Amino acid sequence: MGVLCAFPEAMPSSNSHPPACLAPVALFLALLVHLSLSSQVGDRRPLPVDRAPGLKEKTLILLDVSTKNPVRTVNENFLSLQLDPSIIHDGWLDFLSSKRLVTLARGLSPAFLRFGGKRTDFLQFQNLRNPAKSRGGPGPDYYLKNYEDDIVRSDVALDKQKGCKIAQHPDVMLELQREKAAQMHLVLLKEQFSNTYSNLILTARSLDKLYNFADCSGLHLIFALNALRRNPNNSWNSSSALSLLKYSASKKYNISWELGNEPNNYRTMHGRAVNGSQLGKDYIQLKSLLQPIRIYSRASLYGPNIGRPRKNVIALLDGCYIDGRVVKVMDFLKTRLLDTLSDQIRKIQKVVNTYTPGKKIWLEGVVTTSAGGTNNLSDSYAAGFLWLNTLGMLANQGIDVVIRHSFFDHGYNHLVDQNFNPLPDYWLSLLYKRLIGPKVLAVHVAGLQRKPRPGRVIRDKLRIYAHCTNHHNHNYVRGSITLFIINLHRSRKKIKLAGTLRDKLVHQYLLQPYGQEGLKSKSVQLNGQPLVMVDDGTLPELKPRPLRAGRTLVIPPVTMGFYVVKNVNALACRYR
Repeated sequence: MGVLCAFPEAMPSSNSHPPACLAPVALFLALLVHLSLSSQVGDRRPLPVDRAPGLKEKTLILLDVSTKNPVRTVNENFLSLQLDPSIIHDGWLDFLSSKRLVTLARGLSPAFLRFGGKRTDFLQFQNLRNPAKSRGGPGPDYYLKNYEDDIVRSDVALDKQKGCKIAQHPDVMLELQREKAAQMHLVLLKEQFSNTYSNLILTARSLDKLYNFADCSGLHLIFALNALRRNPNNSWNSSSALSLLKYSASKKYNISWELGNEPNNYRTMHGRAVNGSQLGKDYIQLKSLLQPIRIYSRASLYGPNIGRPRKNVIALLDGCYIDGRVVKVMDFLKTRLLDTLSDQIRKIQKVVNTYTPGKKIWLEGVVTTSAGGTNNLSDSYAAGFLWLNTLGMLANQGIDVVIRHSFFDHGYNHLVDQNFNPLPDYWLSLLYKRLIGPKVLAVHVAGLQRKPRPGRVIRDKLRIYAHCTNHHNHNYVRGSITLFIINLHRSRKKIKLAGTLRDKLVHQYLLQPYGQEGLKSKSVQLNGQPLVMVDDGTLPELKPRPLRAGRTLVIPPVTMGFYVVKNVNALACRYR
C-alpha cells in the first residue's frame, strides 16, 4: 500500500532537505502496511440487526435516521475509477474512443480517473505521433497488418473530428482486438507471476487518446509517473517525465500527478528500494519540474506521506479485497469477509490521526478479489455485495475517495467487459452515483437481536446505510434521504420507517440477478426489468418503483437495493 500526499504550493528549493512528511522511515513503513480489502466501516457502523434462527418473518425492524447533522462528508468524487497501464500492452487503449465506453464512463462522472497500477514504474513516454510500426504483439503477420491498418485508419478519422473524438469501431475490428488481447493476457499473467515486467511505451498519440477519453467522459485524470527510472546515484531520472509534462502542457491537458506505484513494494517486486528520504527528494524534483510550467504550477500532486504534512495532505492507500479467498459464489456472502477491512482502516486512521490529524485518506486500487479476480465470480451479481458494502462502510468511516480498479480491461474485477457490456458492479456504481450524495447520516435500528454468546461474534447480515440524496438528481428535492440496504439472509426482512421517515413516500430501486445463473449472473434487473444499454448506445432510464406512504419495506432474501425517502426535509441535506 502507498500513502501519498498532496504537496503545498510553496515547496522547498531543490537543494533543501526533504519535507517532514517524507523523512521518518519508521512511520513510512507503518503507513504502508498492506491492506487485504474486505469490508466494514469505521467508527460508526450500521447497528447490528442480525436475527436469530427461527425468528418469524413478520418481525419488524424499526429504522430511523438522524437528519440534523451528517456524521461524515466525503468527496463529491467519492466513487472514482482507475485504468491500468496494461491497456497499452494489450491494445485496448486504442479503443477508448469507443462511443459505448465513453457513454458508460460518463454515467459515473464526476470522478477521478487514475491511470496507474503495477506497470506504472515501467512506463516511458515517447513523443511519437504514429506508433503503428513500433507497436508489437503476438500473432501471424497478416493478423498484425490488418490490425495495424485498422488502427491507423481509425486514428485518421479521429483526427478529423473537433472536440470529443468518438469512434464506432466495426465488429471485425473489435474481434481482432479481442484475439490480440487474449494472447497478450497470457504474456501479462506470466509477468505478474514472475514479478518480471517489460517496459511500456506511451506515445503522444496514446496520451491523446487517454486524455480524450477522460475529458469526454467528465473524469479528471490523475497520471502516475514512473518513479523507478533511476540514475546511478539512485536519484530519480526525470527525463521521460519532463518530456511528458511538456507535451501535456503544449496540449493544455488538465492533469493531476502522482509519482510511482506502491513504493513500499519496490524491493520485493523489483529488487531495489527507494527510502523515504530519497522519495522526498524525488517529489521536490517533480515539484520543481511542475512549477515553471504555467498550466501545472498549481496542479495537484499526490505522493508518499510521512511525518507532519500540512492541512491539504491526502493519504492514498493501496489494497485488494479478500486476497484470493473467494473460490465459490457463497464466499461473497460471508460476513467475516465483509468485516475485515474495517479493523484495518481503523489501524491506519489511528496512525494518521496521531501524526497528521485531519488528513483525508483515499483508498485506491479497490477490487473485490485479488490477482485479477475469478471468472464467473468477481464479475457476477454476488460480487456486488462486497462492492456496495465497501462503499457504504468506507464513507461511514470517513474515507474521502475510493478508486475502483479497474473500469475496463483488468482481469475479472472490471466494471465493463471486453464486449463493452456493463457488468453488475457497473449498474451498482451507476445507481450509487445517481442517488447517493456526499453527506453520510447516522442510522438507528430497533428490533429483536440475538444475544451474544461467549467467544462468538455476531455478524451483520442486514446492512443499512443512509446518505443525503444526490443534489444533482433533479428528480428529488433537497432534503430527501437515500438508504441502501444489503440483505444476506435467506429470508426476506421487513423494515418499518420510523421517526422522521414515518409516513413518507419511498422510491425503490431493487437490484436482483437476471437469468438462470442466479447469484453468478452477469446480468441484473432493476425492479423486475432487465438493465441493458439502449439500441442507440445510451444508458437506460433508471425507473423507480413508487411505494405508498407508510408502507413497510420488504427486502427480498440475498438482494440489495436503494430506497429514496422523499420530502423528509432533512436539515443536513437541504444545503450543499
